[in-house]
This record gives sequence, C-alpha cells and structure tokens, in this order.
Amino acid sequence: MTPPYGNPREWGFVCLYKLAYTCPRVLYPMSSIIECMTSSASLSAPGLSAEDRARRIKVLIFDVDGVLTDGQLFFLPQTAPDGTQSGLEFKGFSAHDGLGITLARLGGLRLGLITKRESATVAIRARDLKLEFVYQGQSHKRAAVDDIVVRAGITLDELAYVGDDVVDLPVMRVCGLSIATANARLQAKESAHYITPHPGGHGAGRDAIDFILAAQGKLESAIEAFLDADNPAHQLADIGSGKM
Repeated sequence: MTPPYGNPREWGFVCLYKLAYTCPRVLYPMSSIIECMTSSASLSAPGLSAEDRARRIKVLIFDVDGVLTDGQLFFLPQTAPDGTQSGLEFKGFSAHDGLGITLARLGGLRLGLITKRESATVAIRARDLKLEFVYQGQSHKRAAVDDIVVRAGITLDELAYVGDDVVDLPVMRVCGLSIATANARLQAKESAHYITPHPGGHGAGRDAIDFILAAQGKLESAIEAFLDADNPAHQLADIGSGKM
C-alpha cells in the first residue's frame, strides 16, 4: 500500500507521527505508515551478508527468556497472611552481557528489550542495565518494535533483534539484522542472519553486541574507552553497580 504523499522515506519521522495522529485528512493509520516506511528496507537487499547488515544497526533489542537468560523460570512459593498462595519469580542473567551493554553504548548503540512475560526481576535488571526501550507483557512483539522505530527515528533495517523462539519470528523476519541464540528453536535459527556461539544466559547477548561492533569497526575502541577510567563517556555508558 502506497500513501498518496510520495515516497515515505523522504518525510521526517516527527512529521509522520503528527500527521498520523492529528491530521483528519490522513487516509492511513500509523501502522500502515510505519509499514510503508520500514517493511521494504530488509527486503530490498536480500543478498546482504550478516556483516553488511550489522554495519547499518543503530538499535539493538533483546528478547529476555532464552536470550538474556537460559530460559529457566524459578518460583519461590509465598503465602500471604490470608492464606493466599503466590510465587516470587526470579531469573539468572549473565555478567558478560551486562558489560557488553556498556560496550554497546560506548559504540553508539541504543538498547532495549521486549518480552512476553511480565516480571519484577526483569524490570530490576533493565533498570540496572539502564536500557532505553523496555517492553514487558508483549504477546505480539511487532507492535512494540513499530513503537521503537518511531521513538528512535530509525527504519527497520537499522534495528537488530535477538530471539530464540517462534514468538520472536514476526520481528526476526522483518528487522535489518535478526540474531538467534545457540539454544534457539529451529524456526528462529532459520530466520536468523547470525547465530551466536553461546546460548542464552551464557553470553549470547555479548556475542550479538561484539558481532555488531566488530562489523562497524568500533569494538576495540569501545573496549579502550571502557578501560579508560578518566573517560567521562565511560561513566555515562556504564551499567549499574548492583545496588538495587
């Protein structure tokens, strides 16, 4: 579907956003405009290598369970004073991924997560990592990605996504660089441009970051910036200290 305003890539994202929601003469909803702006990006260059795709990336988004964790869910039974039974959910995360988040920011990437589940543990980890885009309770992740595209002022070919299961396919099939973890289901791996050497929860997130920064020629400079204690960018980019 082509809007009657010419090539949507020639418009500013802010103008599009205002048109879609405020102008009564616009004939197409925001979702259609986003689709026109972004869906052709990944399809326009099907022969690109994973490295070529990685060079375009500005935003990196992670799934959580099976990507930033190993996919296991632990519940600690709790009993309220009135006898009501509940459970406290907790997960394990990789410190390698956490340091990778700092390197990614030093390399100029913007980061976030999208997950189907809702968890206080994830909210705490996201806050500790200082992630810019955090979406929980997303059964259909494409809607969250469309929102990120508008917020970040990018196109889909400038977004990378790391997933491990079929719930991630709607994003993996359209983003500029789709990454599957080593432990991912077959369907996710078949839709991936790159598969991490390590499984989720054991450094897969760091693998994705290293791959993108290396393709962009920024990995070594990001590491050196991290090691420079006098570099003010280090303090701005670094993750939390765990005091939550």
